[in-house]
Amino acid sequence: MPDVSGADPLLDSLRAAVAAAPEDATLRLHLAGLLLDAGEQQEAISHVAAVLGREPGHAGAAALMARALAPAATEPPEPAPAAVGKPSFDWDAAEAEVSDVVGPRFAAETEEPERVPAHPPSGGGRFAVERPDLRLADVGGMDAVKKRLEAAFLAPLRHEKLRALYGKSLRGGLLLYGPPGCGKTFFARALAGELGASFLSIGIHDVLDQWAGRSERNMHDVFLAARAAAPCVLFLDELDGIAQKRSAVVGGVLRQVITQLLAELDGVSADNEGVFVLAASNMPWDVDPALRRPGRFDRTVLVVPPDDDARRAVLEYHLRDRPVENVRLKPLVARTAGFSGADLAHLCEAATERALLDSVSTGTARMITQEDLLAAAAEVRPSTGPWFTTARQVALYANGDGSYDELATYMKRHKLL
Repeated sequence: MPDVSGADPLLDSLRAAVAAAPEDATLRLHLAGLLLDAGEQQEAISHVAAVLGREPGHAGAAALMARALAPAATEPPEPAPAAVGKPSFDWDAAEAEVSDVVGPRFAAETEEPERVPAHPPSGGGRFAVERPDLRLADVGGMDAVKKRLEAAFLAPLRHEKLRALYGKSLRGGLLLYGPPGCGKTFFARALAGELGASFLSIGIHDVLDQWAGRSERNMHDVFLAARAAAPCVLFLDELDGIAQKRSAVVGGVLRQVITQLLAELDGVSADNEGVFVLAASNMPWDVDPALRRPGRFDRTVLVVPPDDDARRAVLEYHLRDRPVENVRLKPLVARTAGFSGADLAHLCEAATERALLDSVSTGTARMITQEDLLAAAAEVRPSTGPWFTTARQVALYANGDGSYDELATYMKRHKLL
């Protein structure tokens, strides 16, 4: 076995490179692999643990950690005195310890949505249409949002005879807005499930193209795909990116995309019967005003951070398949007011990482405990704060027409205004 205590120029060079770029996971794992080959197990483990600390799901790091902690099998075993220092982590024994543990399945599991390829005449079948198996009842809590969705969108669709009696038009779309990570896309899928409709989700990357004329054609193809799959909920994600205020747009591409979108919404080239258009935006005040006129996105619903019941449901969902022990959700729910759904998912991941790294450090696998979750809750900060800081200015100084009354009411109730 070669002597690597500072005598190997390659290892020394790699050590220096890692010290200069500590966040370079590829470089650090390459060094760890060479250290393992050279017999420097402890130093290799420290480098792999650093990568796992930043990226708990890194497959290459996990495989290298398993190799580092596995008993050596390349040389004949030799009698040795009692092990000195930390014992090697026995992954097989750890798996055996938790093999009969089934995490609490708080949330009902649903099948993967069926994906049906749509084939617009000029789109080449580029867009995949889903058939979601979700309902609003699958969303824990958030009753106020559900009632607004029922009144603004679902009720007129469900009662066809009453709609005809009152001459209620189905023209116009629905804009979901609020802080990022609060479930706007999930609500859109649930609405499609309530209607028994197909679901086509489109983002800015599906529309914008570097070649002249292609972006407008892509927008047209999106609506062709939705019409071909009718009844279909067409969901435009990050509408403020696709359709910014034209007064703030530099260059002609986005202007032409907005013009094309307005034409498609108005059904200039074809009838949109059976196409229900939803959109989501974190910054609805940046959306071109023309899209907010009657017959377009003239109805809005504020999707706020999850309430107590919703946070409990989200935590249950993300802990359902993890090995947890003596976890009480009530204190966690109380500690996470203002957290988005994405923040709660990150909290559960951070608690899992804490238990995993502790298991590796001690050589004994253990469960995820209340202490892990509370420690993670103390470290994770809600990501919704900056959004409400911006929204406060809008509610105070840019709500002359009452477009954001719902936002102002929510912020006053939660003492954010």
